[in-house]
Amino acid sequence: MTGIDEVARLAGVSTATVSRALSGRGHVSESARLRVQEAASALGYVVSSRASSLASGRTRNIGVIVPFLDRWFFSTVLSGISAALMREGYDITLYNITADEDMRRHVFDTFLRRQRVDALIAVSIELDDDETRHLLDLGLPVIVIGGPSSPLDTLTVDDVAVAQLATEHLIALGHRDIAHIGASPAFDLDFHIPTNRRRGFERAMANAGIPLDPAFFEPADFTVEGGYRAAKQLLGRPGPRPTAVFAASDEMAVGAILAARDLGVSVPEDLSVVGIDGHELGEFFRLTTVDQFPFRQGERAAEAVLATLTDGEAAGIPAALPFGLNVRGTTARRVQRENLPARGGMPPY
Repeated sequence: MTGIDEVARLAGVSTATVSRALSGRGHVSESARLRVQEAASALGYVVSSRASSLASGRTRNIGVIVPFLDRWFFSTVLSGISAALMREGYDITLYNITADEDMRRHVFDTFLRRQRVDALIAVSIELDDDETRHLLDLGLPVIVIGGPSSPLDTLTVDDVAVAQLATEHLIALGHRDIAHIGASPAFDLDFHIPTNRRRGFERAMANAGIPLDPAFFEPADFTVEGGYRAAKQLLGRPGPRPTAVFAASDEMAVGAILAARDLGVSVPEDLSVVGIDGHELGEFFRLTTVDQFPFRQGERAAEAVLATLTDGEAAGIPAALPFGLNVRGTTARRVQRENLPARGGMPPY
């Protein structure tokens, strides 16, 4: 294998200069840095992570704790984290917290104590007091996405405000018969995101003086299939039918669009649909959504943890994560239609 001495000879510099140029630590002139990088590339030389760790006391590895690997939001956040860390030459060790309480405890009691990482990022995991103490005892920088997670540094989206914005959009279009597809208490896990989004919905309705109709709430499981089943219930059973649906996730909103199509209900002419997330499917379905920019969430978490490693604090990284309304083709102003059928009927065509 090519050694650092060969790189130094080819670049015409000392081995110390090669080390500084490739590690990014210490001053090196730009011309010397370029010669070293060109020499290393020509010789196929890569800095040994083990040697670098011994010299610096750093592993250049960040641990990321996530509750799900197969859901779009978490995989997108992970992509953002990975992109930002790889740009700075850091590796990732992934810890998947499952529903198995023993395995979750094992991660905090054993895996995280092996000193394999320089810092940790926890993605949408509500940490109890014991888990927080374990993390603090490690003496490592920790950044949490989703919150609050005091006393840990936290980047968080205001889910109440997000849902309120989505609902206010429907109200501004003249809708009053607005249904909400949320989640059952069993699904209301870390940080109570479904509950907070329902609170935002209810706050917007109350501010507009619109009474809530219990028949216009249907629980689901934050999947396309769950949203489809919930919308079938809302649109298919006898009684008054909503003119708009606020779904607590884009995937459930897509399910609602598909259910409306199968029932012969036109979106957005007869039914407006809005979701939350900024899902990649949203553009295909022309879904109006409140985008919470999950890829950027991951990037910002990585930037915050790297800033903490460098400066001792995540200075300059705002704790409040941005969101914004993205109006597409699934919402429209409510139109009074004299012959619009009640639930269970078919629209006149």
